[in-house]
Amino acid sequence: MPEPLDYATIDEIFRRFHADEPEPRGELAHTNAFTLLVAVALSAQATDKGVNRATAALFEVADTPEKMLALGEAGLIEHIKTIGLFNNKARHVMKLSRILVEDFGGAVPASRAALQSLPGVGRKTANVVLNTWWKLPAMAVDTHIFRVANRTGIAPGKDVLAVERALEDRVPAPWQLHAHHWLILHGRYVCVARKPHCRTCLIRDLCAFEEKNL
Repeated sequence: MPEPLDYATIDEIFRRFHADEPEPRGELAHTNAFTLLVAVALSAQATDKGVNRATAALFEVADTPEKMLALGEAGLIEHIKTIGLFNNKARHVMKLSRILVEDFGGAVPASRAALQSLPGVGRKTANVVLNTWWKLPAMAVDTHIFRVANRTGIAPGKDVLAVERALEDRVPAPWQLHAHHWLILHGRYVCVARKPHCRTCLIRDLCAFEEKNL
C-alpha cells in the first residue's frame, strides 16, 4: 500500500479530472430517485450495461413504487431475469417498494439510515442514491474506487469503510460532490485491475503506483 498523497497533489488530481470531465455522470439509466434506487440495487454483481438493458422496458411500466407493486414480483422477474440473482433482487425490490409506499409516502428518503433500512439496500447503494440524486458528497466505494484510492495513494485503506472515511477526509471540499463518479470512471476505463492504461492516464505523474506501465 503506497504512502498517502499530500493535499496539494490530491487537489491537482481532481483539478485534472474536473478539467477533463466537469460534470461526470453515473452510467445506470434512471428517470427519478426510485428508478435510480432500483437500478443500483439490481446492479450488485452485474454490469451497468446489463442492468440498463433489463430496466429499459421495466421503467416504462414501473417507475414508481406503486407501479412496481402493481406489476408484481412475477412481472418484475420477467423484466430482470437476465440479471444475476434476479429472484432475490426481485423480492427485495418488491419489499422496498411496499415500505416506501407504507412508511415514506412513496418517496425515496434522503437519509442514509432510512435508505439502509430498506431490504437489499446497503451502505454503497445508499451512498450512490445520496450522491447521484440528492447531490450530497457521499462516497460509494465499489471495487473500482477501492482499487484507485489505494493504488494511487489518494485514500489508502484496508477495507471499503476505511477508504470511504479516507476519501471524506482527504478529498478537498470543491471536489467532494463529483469525486465518486470521477474515481469510478477512472477505475472502469483507465486504472483497470490487470493492465492499467498508465500511458494515457491524466494523473500518471502524480500517482503513487509503483508498477506504472510507462
